Amino acid sequence: MLLPVAAMPLAGLILRLSADDMLNIPVLGSAGNAVFSNLDILFAIGVTLGFAKTKDKGVPALTGFLAIATLKAGLTAMNPDISMGIFGGIISGLIAAWTYNRFKEQKLPMIFSYFAGEKFPLTMVMIIQTGMAVIFGYIWPLIQTGIDNFAKLLVDMGAVGVGIFMFLNRLLIPFGLHHVLNTYVYFDLGEYTSPSGEVFRGEITRFINGDPQAGLFLSGFFVVMMFGIPAICLAIYNAAYKENKQMVKGIMGGGASTSFIANITEPVEFSFMFISPLLYVIHALFAGLAGMVCYFFDVRIGFTFGACIVDYLINFRIATNAILIIPIGIAFFCLYYFTFYFLIKKKNIPTLGREATSDFGEEAVEDVEKDLALSSKNYEYMAKKMLEAFGGTENIEEAYSCNTRLRVEVKDPSIVEEQRIKQLGVSGIIKPTEKNYQVVIGLEVTYVMAEFNKFMEQ
Repeated sequence: MLLPVAAMPLAGLILRLSADDMLNIPVLGSAGNAVFSNLDILFAIGVTLGFAKTKDKGVPALTGFLAIATLKAGLTAMNPDISMGIFGGIISGLIAAWTYNRFKEQKLPMIFSYFAGEKFPLTMVMIIQTGMAVIFGYIWPLIQTGIDNFAKLLVDMGAVGVGIFMFLNRLLIPFGLHHVLNTYVYFDLGEYTSPSGEVFRGEITRFINGDPQAGLFLSGFFVVMMFGIPAICLAIYNAAYKENKQMVKGIMGGGASTSFIANITEPVEFSFMFISPLLYVIHALFAGLAGMVCYFFDVRIGFTFGACIVDYLINFRIATNAILIIPIGIAFFCLYYFTFYFLIKKKNIPTLGREATSDFGEEAVEDVEKDLALSSKNYEYMAKKMLEAFGGTENIEEAYSCNTRLRVEVKDPSIVEEQRIKQLGVSGIIKPTEKNYQVVIGLEVTYVMAEFNKFMEQ
């Protein structure tokens, strides 16, 4: 689901820049709307690529497109008023991925051999989605009513509804379920008809296209990303032991910068969420509180790149009371900093720089990897050592990266040396299953992954 999101920042920026109060270039705006008007297609393709079990993603991508195209055409025939939005894209992507994985090696009689193998899912997905169109043609109106009621409940709850959304947004990050909640609020909550007659749904899409009512569910994120996360970083740095401060300064400084500039918070959050669930729940509560405060002050500002300084500056002119983000943010910076610093010191929480000394063996003591942090930019060395710690190429089932994490599936988890990986200065290691590892690296994961792939191909 993150793949289509990668297309949105630039689309949102050029859509904003094309507005009448800025460059006033309609053709530029049409390019941006090409993305936001086809989110269901982008999500269908993105989800298909994520679940398709193959290295060559070309045919799965086409399967995902056929899945959503068939579903939309079928629903139009059933009932022109039905619009499943991004949910249709996500469901189509899941069905397309299952269809591809199930039928990619299908054999057929010789006369039909051209349509066998990888091409067969293209046929099957259209058949399956035709049936799904009939099913959803009958049941989706009921589902849509339930979703609309949920949305109405959140909106009717006012500040409490916004607070609940932002609290759950942070709380669900360890499980990855925040994307499900975000997707609905960002791209399906509410409806706005532009002066040209075009209909837009979702907080992000409505705000960028001029809905003055949009942004209430988004404004609190600017407080968290631009002020809250940097405050956490400062608290962790100041609470670190003196001999570790230089190392913590590099990691936490980078974490604060990426949150403020690029809206990436995972390297910081994963550095303490499993070490201290208490701190993480407090972080989620403060996020909910930030959303509620912004609601009370009627702050309405949206984002496409992220709730960071870039979107804040670009969207300032079309936002409502955006200037209040600064004093609210300063107040929350203090709240975050003093709360985290006090609890870390009072409860002796082993955040970064406060870990108990461990004996990793003679080899690790002599190896520079114990002091290596991502700030060294030695991605080749990191990738090599990480691959060795995972048991070498022969123990890797699959490896790929997302925005901030290197995701590795191994054949034999018993030979994986987690301590050696941690010594490389990563923010953390998460194990969703016994054989799956997620190494939290940060934005530099792209460079580490590139070197990792080189060693995998040797």
